[in-house]
Amino acid sequence: MAVIDRETDTALDATRDRYGRTVHHDAATAARARRTQAALATYAIHLAEHGQPLLTAARSGLNHLPQAPHTEAWRDLLDALAVSHAEITRALTHPAEAGSAEQRKRHTAVWPHLVFWADYSSVAADLADQHHRPGPELSAEDRRLWTDQAHAARRRGGLEPIESWYAADGRLITLAYLVQDDTSTVIALAGDLDAVSGWEVIGHYDDELAAGRALPRAVPSGVLRPDAASRFNRPEPTPERPVQELLQEVVEARTAGEVSEALLAAAQPGYEAGPPWSGWNASSAPRPASPTPWTPSAASRSAPGSPLSVDN
Repeated sequence: MAVIDRETDTALDATRDRYGRTVHHDAATAARARRTQAALATYAIHLAEHGQPLLTAARSGLNHLPQAPHTEAWRDLLDALAVSHAEITRALTHPAEAGSAEQRKRHTAVWPHLVFWADYSSVAADLADQHHRPGPELSAEDRRLWTDQAHAARRRGGLEPIESWYAADGRLITLAYLVQDDTSTVIALAGDLDAVSGWEVIGHYDDELAAGRALPRAVPSGVLRPDAASRFNRPEPTPERPVQELLQEVVEARTAGEVSEALLAAAQPGYEAGPPWSGWNASSAPRPASPTPWTPSAASRSAPGSPLSVDN
């Protein structure tokens, strides 16, 4: 979807004039139609047959995780993905005639579902991965010896963290390089590495790949922003305001207030500012006492029939 999105942005840029105004509307419509068709074709190849098994595995993996505050949000998310999968599958199995008004109507309806999968299917994949069985950890004696070495390395600056994640049992797992005598060993630690004590080494491995196979999988992040905007559903850019137009308004102004209004319109912060003015310092122009900031519309992000939300 990221590749398709970039290609579509490039095509849409060619339909706009130098100020960002769409001037070739038919070409813009065609670019969006190709975008949806490409997303459908990609979904057909990679997910049409595997989407439902993925969601089944994700639900099973979720059932094996300890209860958490966001567990129900995960369940709602999987339900919403199932609804979207059904809608996408229906669009694939009953295509409309190419170029017809019915196809455009169906593309408009199915696009939010494709976006929903692009944004959230990784959570389902992470939940499905919870079936992974980690390898055995170090014995108590080996754990003590390796932990002593790691503490000594930490004091001399020879412990180099690689990445950290939380496992299903609540432990914070950190993968790190233990550097000794010009050699480095991949080790795994459990606990807060920033603390002076309380963390310990639970394993050492030949390389990072071996560590990934032996260690508990990361628990996916909670559904932090189910109403967040999607990169694949950005609003149409506000046309850039020509500098000449601003200067003309200043020249034609009859009062200082009219000049202030022209500068304020150009320097208004936020998405509507336009490319040349988005970085304008707010103190550069007079402003009303309580300006109203631009905020995105509260568009629904829920897949039809689901408690979550997705931009239309």
